[in-house]
Amino acid sequence: MKSAPRLQGGYEPFPGYRLKQLVGQGGFAEVWEATTPDDGPSVALKFMHVTDGINAGIEIRAIQSMQRLYHPNLLHIHQVWSLPSHVVISMDLADGSLQDMLFACLDEYGTPLPAVETCQYLVQAAEAIDFLNTHQHYHDGKRVGFQHGDIKPSNLLVFGDTVKLADFGLAIPMTQARSQRSPKGTTQFAAAEVFQDWVTDQSDQYSLAISYCLLRGGRVPFIDSPRTFQTPYTRPAPDLTMLSENERPVIARALSPSPIDRWPTCRAMIEALAEVHQAPMSELISAR
Repeated sequence: MKSAPRLQGGYEPFPGYRLKQLVGQGGFAEVWEATTPDDGPSVALKFMHVTDGINAGIEIRAIQSMQRLYHPNLLHIHQVWSLPSHVVISMDLADGSLQDMLFACLDEYGTPLPAVETCQYLVQAAEAIDFLNTHQHYHDGKRVGFQHGDIKPSNLLVFGDTVKLADFGLAIPMTQARSQRSPKGTTQFAAAEVFQDWVTDQSDQYSLAISYCLLRGGRVPFIDSPRTFQTPYTRPAPDLTMLSENERPVIARALSPSPIDRWPTCRAMIEALAEVHQAPMSELISAR
């Protein structure tokens, strides 16, 4: 059995793709800037650690399902490969993520992102999420919607003024409004029902609302999230004191423990926030 590759500058995992520098790292993945065989613009290679062939196959099939979809606010995936212990994805190289932008804003100004700027970015994320969530895609001969399964600021990549949703390894095809599934994703951003082994058509919206809290207020509304899904847990009422009084009802609705009580779409949630901030949607869209 081949050993897992050692990721370092100069390593060539595939002919013509040579690693230049590490640009991001998480608990289960590394992202490297890399050259391409045709000497074109650098790409991002994401190395996702997998524990066995079954998990690798699940990750690859989920990513390939997304690869067939097009939306201007979905990150385009060029290729998907498999290496010992890794699934590797070639994709466009971003300027950074909304999480990076938040950290930069906190470092430079001591405050989270401004309200209107946050809405300008998240309306793009909302449109991508709504596109995925709508039951208009074909998967294994069935019409489905996809729940992304891991909406968070680090998966919202920035290309100039454009935001693109990335990281589709946990995408879930949905033929009904809810589906039973073992919890996966990031516990801080997971919807209430995910901890009870369910995913619904409104789960991604819940995660987007938590992302809004972090970008606007500098923290998430649940400080007691467990580190793993193995810990029994029920979401309490959210602490929304990081937001203004006018913002709180909009986000509270998106964080309802009952999915049916949430906003009909992610865009509807952002439209309500834009109204709170007196920023017409036409201005948010034209500013992109």
